Amino acid sequence: MLKKTLITLSALLLSACAQVPPEKEDPRDPLQSVNRPLYDFNMDVLDAYILRPVAVGYVEVTPTPVRRSIANFTDNISAPTDAINAALQGKADRTGIAMARFLVNTTVGIGGLFDIATSLGLEHVDEDFGQTLGVWGIGDGAYLMLPGMGPSTARNLTGDVVDNFVLPEIALTTPETILVFVLKAVETRASLIPQESLLNESLDPYTFVKDVYYQRQLYELYDGEPPLQEEAEAEEYDDDFLENL
Repeated sequence: MLKKTLITLSALLLSACAQVPPEKEDPRDPLQSVNRPLYDFNMDVLDAYILRPVAVGYVEVTPTPVRRSIANFTDNISAPTDAINAALQGKADRTGIAMARFLVNTTVGIGGLFDIATSLGLEHVDEDFGQTLGVWGIGDGAYLMLPGMGPSTARNLTGDVVDNFVLPEIALTTPETILVFVLKAVETRASLIPQESLLNESLDPYTFVKDVYYQRQLYELYDGEPPLQEEAEAEEYDDDFLENL
């Protein structure tokens, strides 16, 4: 495994200098000559040898109710961050819902292990600092494929730093922040296992992931109701794959 990892890293550095074929140029993706090798490294090494086996083992040994409680717990931990971002975006209604969800699930839901709030009509609010920057008029910037983390953009990478390492520190210690991040990563990868055929059957998996990522960002930015013109231009994908990418 170590030998393959070193070979892959060497190939990554060499291919980063290669030119992208003209027919595959994408104005959203000026760093494609670096992003594609990073995608291959993520899938052929990190996912194949680490993340997917961990996710498969997690699904096999963890009962569904326990998985659901873990997902509820990590969502609840993120609720204050959702509320802050909703407030920064001027969404008073979603700010109130996020705060109410946190209070209900933390108390009645036993620390967030049970999602009582949804049964009361308080649906999950998902707001991040990348969306906040988008609402403030800041563009996506270059598309990025991050080692071990997957697709992002310059704007969303900035947002992820704020959401995952700045705002959580208000309430969580560094080890707790890392634990929540790992739990989310494993659960997200486990949720994608049933959707792997969509990726495997695509003609160009790299482009497929990129297009799905941009469609997801579009829907999140507009809270599921993008402008009709942009919505018409977006390609249809499996909802589960879109939600969990």
